[in-house]
Amino acid sequence: MGQNRAMTRILLLLPTRTYRTADFLAAADRLGVEVVVGAERRNALESLTGGGTIRVPLDDPQRGAAVIAAYGRERPFDAVVGVDDGSILVAAAAAERLGLPHNPVAAVALSRDKAAARAAFAGAGLPSPRYATHPAAAGPAELAAIAVATRYPCVVKPIGRSGSQGVIRADDTAELVAAFRRVAAILGCDVDGSPPPAPADLALAAAPDAASHAPSILIEDFIPGVEVAVEGLLRAGDLEILAVFDKPDPLEGPYFEETLYVTPSRLPPASRGAVEAVVARATAALGLREGPVHAEVRLNAAGAWVLEVAARSIGGLCARALRFGAGVSLEELILRHAAGLELPPHRRSGRASGVLMLPIRQAGRLREVRGQTAAEAVPGIEGLSITVPRGETLVPLPEGDRYLGFLFARAGTPAAVEEALRAAWSRLEVVIDAADAA
Repeated sequence: MGQNRAMTRILLLLPTRTYRTADFLAAADRLGVEVVVGAERRNALESLTGGGTIRVPLDDPQRGAAVIAAYGRERPFDAVVGVDDGSILVAAAAAERLGLPHNPVAAVALSRDKAAARAAFAGAGLPSPRYATHPAAAGPAELAAIAVATRYPCVVKPIGRSGSQGVIRADDTAELVAAFRRVAAILGCDVDGSPPPAPADLALAAAPDAASHAPSILIEDFIPGVEVAVEGLLRAGDLEILAVFDKPDPLEGPYFEETLYVTPSRLPPASRGAVEAVVARATAALGLREGPVHAEVRLNAAGAWVLEVAARSIGGLCARALRFGAGVSLEELILRHAAGLELPPHRRSGRASGVLMLPIRQAGRLREVRGQTAAEAVPGIEGLSITVPRGETLVPLPEGDRYLGFLFARAGTPAAVEEALRAAWSRLEVVIDAADAA
């Protein structure tokens, strides 16, 4: 693998709807590496980089890997990097074909399948909720039987989605039936249990149940407790913890809309140690070995429970809340590691930091977001990015799959960061034309 920065070539796989294009390209530019961009559609590639572009079918890992491998044999890459859930499986399969360091394809597939991951965690002796999977096309009689057999409270979720889309708490049989039908509809099944007419339309790119054209729904015990997020980097199977984020807003349901992330965590040292240890065990249980890891963990009297381990870095624009060493970004660390370049000193910068993911609370068409100047004037606020253009339709959770935007803050303490983010949020007014909702 080439170590000369001027000769290093990286393929970045960028799903069309990713927020992260600009930040990864900026990191590549700082490193002076040549970038080739791969995405699903040609119009998503234009003017991104001078290093070349490839049209890659990200919804078919083996076909996408074949396209990349054919290109890479003519113009070799030093790394293939998938930046979001929709591209990490293709990246692993392509790197395998090209003989580049990568996560095992089977391990990435496990991380994308919530039920399979649950089984792997339980097999490794990790605290794990009781769960069951059911076909999303379950009919009324089958669904009634499922509701009777389920222990409450529970959480209903699709097997392969992310970002809390389709995740619903149910406290009794009636709520479970309603939640199951709602999740089935999100997956493309009619509420009467009919399967989707066109499986190819399912937005479960690279997820195992999408590949089988049989969307499934997971029902598991609700795990109470404090929730945190963990950002890490795997190198030859060894996990380095980069940051632990507190989530100050309780995530109790019925939907699980994430808002505030603040680091460093205010957990006691013993609790933080338990979180870090369980994430390391969980990555090993999945078989992940290389690259970024994003994990969600709950803590209660029974210990640390892994809810999710994703073979990618933190989503959205949240990585902007992290800086390492002398201003090194998370994207730069990911690219350096992937391409075999030397990692600079990268302890997280000393000041506390955080991000507030602006929730979508009402369906409709976005007219404007007022108060942005006032929000940015709050002491400690470092940036505000509204990522939904005016005029676009807003869809709240559990059907929605994105945020309105992101607020960033940095201050001397985690409490000051949280205070700044809440104060700035209170100054924003989201104006929505509800009558124009799609």
